[in-house]
Amino acid sequence: MASHKAIEGKKADLVPVKRALISVFDKGGVVDFAKALVDYKVEILSTGGTARKLKDAGLPVTMVKDYTGAPEILNGRVKTLNPHIHGGLLAVRGNELHEEELKREKIGLIDMVVCNLYPFEQTVAKGGDWDTCIENIDIGGPSMIRSAAKNSNYVAIVSSPSQYEEIVASLKKNKGATTLSQRKKLAYAAFSQTAKYDTAISAYMSKKV
Repeated sequence: MASHKAIEGKKADLVPVKRALISVFDKGGVVDFAKALVDYKVEILSTGGTARKLKDAGLPVTMVKDYTGAPEILNGRVKTLNPHIHGGLLAVRGNELHEEELKREKIGLIDMVVCNLYPFEQTVAKGGDWDTCIENIDIGGPSMIRSAAKNSNYVAIVSSPSQYEEIVASLKKNKGATTLSQRKKLAYAAFSQTAKYDTAISAYMSKKV
């Protein structure tokens, strides 16, 4: 079976961060990081508890449900699984077809995702029952992480609070932009994280079937 061909688009080293989606379970350091983004006039999209924390800190936040026009449903199981999110993450910039489709569907670009995942391994370690462990399998988070990482030519994926300082330093050095080499490094870390996450889920289930 033939593999997919590369999709042509413009090449870019520096990509200004104009819009970022922040949705994290581990909220350590997220307020200060978001403040740094706002200092560079970045529009912040967010969900649930993350949005509340940022708003409580006095930061301007657009709820994802308002941005997409689709409510959070199913006890929060579906928040970001929407074309207005993943289209904005996966579009190849400078590609005529992609840009036409974005315009037709009124989808804006997203330049950064800040996301870490539900604590599945910790839930298992604490002796959670099957239903509790299953509920702590993150779906929307890995989906966003993978979309952003796949499109690292243009999108920065921040998958750990340990990366915040590095990102802020890059924004300062590059006048609010990320570099291609940095985005590739972040993508590698992100895919490594989701691989580890899925391996933990698989290992848990292997003991239950």
